[in-house]
Amino acid sequence: MELDDLDHKAAEAFAGHVVRKDLVRRFRGQFPVPTYVVEFMLGRYCASTDPAEIEDGAEMVREQLTARTVRAGEEELFKARAREKGSVRLIEIVTARLDAKTDSYLVTLPSLRLTDVRIGDRFVREHERMLTGGFYAEIDLGYDATIAQEKGGRPFEVVGLREIQLSTRDILDRIAEGRQALSTAEWKDMLLRSVGLEPAALTPRARDVTLLRMVPFVESNYNMVELGPRGTGKSHLFQQVSPYAHLVSGGKATVARMFVNMANGQRGLVCQYDVVCFDEVSGVSFDQKDGVNIMKGYMESGEFSRGRESIRAEGSIVLVGNFDVDVQHQQRVGHLFGPLPPEMRNDTAFMDRIHAYLPGWDIPKVSRAVFTDHFGLVSDVLAEGFSRLRSQSRAGVMQGRVHLGGALSGRDTNAVTKTVSGLLKLLYPDSEQPVPDDDLEWAVRLALESRRRVKEQQKRIGSAEFRNTQFSYGIGLDGVEKFVATPELQSEDSIGADPLPHGQVWALGPGGQDEGVGLYRIEVSEGPGGGVRILNQSPPAPFRESVRIAGQNLYARGQELVGDRNPREHEFTVQLRAFDASKSADHTGMPVLVALASALLGRSLRGGMAVVGGLNLGGSVEPVHNPIDVVEHAMSKGAATVLMPVSARRALVDLSDDVATKVQVLFYADAADALRKALHEG
Repeated sequence: MELDDLDHKAAEAFAGHVVRKDLVRRFRGQFPVPTYVVEFMLGRYCASTDPAEIEDGAEMVREQLTARTVRAGEEELFKARAREKGSVRLIEIVTARLDAKTDSYLVTLPSLRLTDVRIGDRFVREHERMLTGGFYAEIDLGYDATIAQEKGGRPFEVVGLREIQLSTRDILDRIAEGRQALSTAEWKDMLLRSVGLEPAALTPRARDVTLLRMVPFVESNYNMVELGPRGTGKSHLFQQVSPYAHLVSGGKATVARMFVNMANGQRGLVCQYDVVCFDEVSGVSFDQKDGVNIMKGYMESGEFSRGRESIRAEGSIVLVGNFDVDVQHQQRVGHLFGPLPPEMRNDTAFMDRIHAYLPGWDIPKVSRAVFTDHFGLVSDVLAEGFSRLRSQSRAGVMQGRVHLGGALSGRDTNAVTKTVSGLLKLLYPDSEQPVPDDDLEWAVRLALESRRRVKEQQKRIGSAEFRNTQFSYGIGLDGVEKFVATPELQSEDSIGADPLPHGQVWALGPGGQDEGVGLYRIEVSEGPGGGVRILNQSPPAPFRESVRIAGQNLYARGQELVGDRNPREHEFTVQLRAFDASKSADHTGMPVLVALASALLGRSLRGGMAVVGGLNLGGSVEPVHNPIDVVEHAMSKGAATVLMPVSARRALVDLSDDVATKVQVLFYADAADALRKALHEG
């Protein structure tokens, strides 16, 4: 394996805390332990860039794992060693229970098929997680022959126990210090490599979504859903990478195990772990009728009741599951929460507590190609750093810099803020490190999209209170309002309900003798300078003429259209995109003029709207010869509103009832009237 620049930088910045991830795969499957256990061993002996040292260390890890893990059929051999030598050291998952008959704790060691191993109260008090599902540890298992001779004696005892996780208290400081040596792009790649993935094998979208997967590890009381195709590694992060995460496989989830055992007051999984992940969520159900209600209450406030006592916990809840169909079909037949259990599936109050819906369909299926052979942080270093970040918040970074749009409710704002905080903690583990606008905007867009996906499903279920889903934001005091869509709802060649960025407009060309109605998107940007320039190579002559006329009208009527902004002090660049067989964009002067004014004003146009109409140099609006065809074409492309010259009003009396009930036609008298009706009122 050839080391790249990032490998060398990482080895220097995180000396002693990196490991080659292909080594981990070399051991995977050979020993009955999770990945983070293997990496714990590799981190001890293979944290080096010297190939010889790595191979020597790997051999030592192999020897220790061979000597300390119990394979099927070796149970009696280990028991015999404990008897002969007095004790034996092994790596095992340790779970404990209270035996009321003897008023003592007993440990279960599944690989040895032992269910009654004695353990001192001190170990249980120090490691309460062994009472709520257990954890992997290096244990010294002792054997007392005199107790074995007693009737009902329990000769095996845990005499030493060491959790397999990092004990260094200042690890977050070390990670933050090492992060300073890398650019943001390099650090993102480093995080992906640390969980075993090769960034170069993933699309930018898949990289972003994978980083979003990590947010529950760094953000307390964070609720996330990920549904998507099978085989994309949804549960891998929660099962293999961190000892602070617990995976609950499909089946009955007991209230006692999840929250609190009323019989003995024992705290449940959400108190003991940073992340509780429900795998195969479609098969999960609670043992009590009010289980989902308790979970809803916990997801809302981080609290649940035990009798009169209210208990706080910080465990994040993650629900992962599979679609049996693709995402487009799932949206046609229902909504994207369809695979959830029946008691959650159509409950909009439950959905409202979900901070982010992660698009699992944007992550490729797990294959050899997506695994990395390069250096990444040792899993327990990464997991410990993540766990320490939970006590911090980056919500303050947004204050005064990010302004969220009016469509967001209080819960939406809270969800977006938590997601942004989590993403910024991942990118900037040092809370003192300044966050540039570009990275802040990246986090805000991802957060808005993943929360809007929740809102869109609530809207589909039919609740009027979730009708407005047009999420938007602005960066800075005079930041332009930008809208964030969920990509699975968007089609490249159809008119979406969201406002386009300022300077962009959907235009309908009425066509002529040789071509039919055509849909176009006209995109205008402005900067210092002068003139109007078309970016398309060899643009159609009719479109060139429409742009020339629109530019002249803007100069002549600047005061009326854009107030005190002088269009002659700005250079406009225009780009045309055609989505039908019609390419000429003839008679599109009004849409071009509206786009020019929108760019200069920095204001978006209404969502779901298409603009129709030609102009002449004198500013008069040209009549549309086939308005019914134009409106019907607009409906077929998803338009909710068509902005049309008032001269077409009489001809549209013959519009069919079906089209008239689905598309609103707004009439304008002149350019100023058209612009006023076209602008989005945020």
